[in-house]
Amino acid sequence: MAELSQILKQATGVVAARGEGVQLFDEDDRRYLDFTAGIGVTSTGHCHPRVVAAAQEQVGKIIHAQYTTVMHRPLLTLVDRLGEVLPQHLDRMFFANSGSEAIEAALRLSRQATGRPNVIVFHGGFHGRTVAAASMTTSGTKFRSGFSPLMAGVHVSPFPDPGHFGWPVEQATDFALSQLDYVLQTLSTPADTAAFFVEPVLGEGGYVPANERFFAGLRERADEHGILLVVDEVQTGFGRTGKFWGGDHFGSQPDILVTAKGLASGFPLSGIAASSALMEKAWPGSQGGTYGANAVACAAAVATLDVIQDEGLVQNSAERGAQLKQALQMVADKHEQITDVRGLGLMVGNEFRDANGKPDPVTAAAVQQEAARRGLLLLTCGAWSQVVRFIPALVVSPDEIDEAATVWSDAVSAITT
Repeated sequence: MAELSQILKQATGVVAARGEGVQLFDEDDRRYLDFTAGIGVTSTGHCHPRVVAAAQEQVGKIIHAQYTTVMHRPLLTLVDRLGEVLPQHLDRMFFANSGSEAIEAALRLSRQATGRPNVIVFHGGFHGRTVAAASMTTSGTKFRSGFSPLMAGVHVSPFPDPGHFGWPVEQATDFALSQLDYVLQTLSTPADTAAFFVEPVLGEGGYVPANERFFAGLRERADEHGILLVVDEVQTGFGRTGKFWGGDHFGSQPDILVTAKGLASGFPLSGIAASSALMEKAWPGSQGGTYGANAVACAAAVATLDVIQDEGLVQNSAERGAQLKQALQMVADKHEQITDVRGLGLMVGNEFRDANGKPDPVTAAAVQQEAARRGLLLLTCGAWSQVVRFIPALVVSPDEIDEAATVWSDAVSAITT
């Protein structure tokens, strides 16, 4: 009898039977608050009626219309609609299935457009699990170990993480930018550097936000040296951070924007956006794929955009995120093991450290599991898995935030006292 790979590790033991909004129900009809959103994917919640209706209607028309063979209306509509929310200078799209695929498409475009071999990524960043994307990932060794050699041409520079360095954010930013200059001087000369790849908020790296001065410094150096700025919005995009794009908090001006996860409320879809002038520098035949821009996924993405706009979900993310962060900080104030509550919008992390100030993945995992037993589904992240993250769907209500905070408080108390 075939079984799942034993290497797959489930964060919870729940066997989900159905979902509605931020609520999941198992096969015994027990209710859970899902504050994982499928790792930030179900942006409009589980089975939003408008997304379901759009997908059902499209399934009855055409499911797979391969978009380098024929075009289809959901794709054309999606491109038009994305033009309303993307930065104005990004007017060309390429679609794929996953965040990793989109990152690799952005890498390929960056190298072909500049004729340069190297890229610079930032410590703690997560960009995917495929070979090139994993080579660019530094959020944890589990994503990149055991299948070397990795792709050449990747250099790593510090991210301005105040908690990691134990410095104020300004000092951490000074250090990060000075070390970037050092990398350009010692490891990858600008003439060999195609792009910077950066997340506005470290995702798997621990939910650490960047800042405006850091992004301004990246843009300044990119412009000075003809380097492309690639902003990885796979997890931060589509309203997750309380603005439509995470980089909007910092005045980000990307040359390439990468999106996935919440783009289609659970259907596999990803993409990159660039200017027409940049996109035309891609080599003929370098962009394609069998399932990219699947008709059903595109129809779901259009419906997702409708729901986000009509229900004010970006604003809800900002408001509910502030409510959530305040509630979690109140819990942290009572427990010295939680040393930081951070994030933007509905992307909030709680960092656990031990009495010696070292990362404490054991307590983080114990609290995450205790919360699941009490009906609140959460995930961990961070280099040591010492951060417990809250990423509910953007439709989450004030009452659901309060309920989750209560369960969290009880779970923390049960484990730490």
